[in-house]
Amino acid sequence: MSVTDRYAVVGNPVAHSKSPQIHSAFARALGHDMEYSRLLAPLDGFAACVNAFRKEGGKGVNVTVPFKLEAYRFATTHTTRARLAQACNCLRFDGAEVLGDNTDGNGIVTDIQSNLGIALQGRRVLVMGAGGAVQGVLGPILDSAPAQLVVANRTVDKARRLVDAFLAEPAYAGRALAACGYGDLLNTRFAVVINGTSASLNDALPDLPAGVFSPDALAYDMMYGKGDTPFMRLAREQGAAHLADGLGMLVEQAAESFLIWRGVRPPTAAVIELLRAT
Repeated sequence: MSVTDRYAVVGNPVAHSKSPQIHSAFARALGHDMEYSRLLAPLDGFAACVNAFRKEGGKGVNVTVPFKLEAYRFATTHTTRARLAQACNCLRFDGAEVLGDNTDGNGIVTDIQSNLGIALQGRRVLVMGAGGAVQGVLGPILDSAPAQLVVANRTVDKARRLVDAFLAEPAYAGRALAACGYGDLLNTRFAVVINGTSASLNDALPDLPAGVFSPDALAYDMMYGKGDTPFMRLAREQGAAHLADGLGMLVEQAAESFLIWRGVRPPTAAVIELLRAT
């Protein structure tokens, strides 16, 4: 008698998570026998919650706010991209070993280049914010060989520390990677502008000056919801040619987690379409 493999997303809050819907759709498409649930962990009980799930036969978890940093400490081994991010959103259990990975960067790059058809290579890219969300995506964006990658943040020192940490890595030494404040963006233009701040969660805007969008620019908000975010509305008003929220990134990072757990990357187009419709 076969045993259904169990996976889950861990967070607090977690009831809003679309991950069970996404992974269930992946499993149906590929004919995999697996179950995916939500785990609400107490704010001071992440490790206990995950360990209990492991003892019950769990094979792996996705990790959402506010536990990605704790998940990094929980893992016994890390991928390079997790180490650079210093945060994990995916854990795989192999006996006593816990592999920690971060699939957010792969998710956004795949969404931009494969789903939206916009190349990052040779383009000037601006990322706003310097928190955990941005830290998780910088490596894969740099791997896509942009002409320049600029990290802008309200607290410039925080952006500089993040940039310096990446430039200290041999793989990224000498790259065209820079940090600045929002005021330093006056009279500069970018082909891709990514909002990695939490401003959209509060229906607010980052302190972005006018004129940063090239005529053919992509404005990409890592947040997602119903309709345009304030950042996307601003980008439209300023003439950005392409607008996208983070729903595609959500599905693509989930597909990367599925690959880590199951050894195959599921197709994503139908799942993105399903989530858009619902």
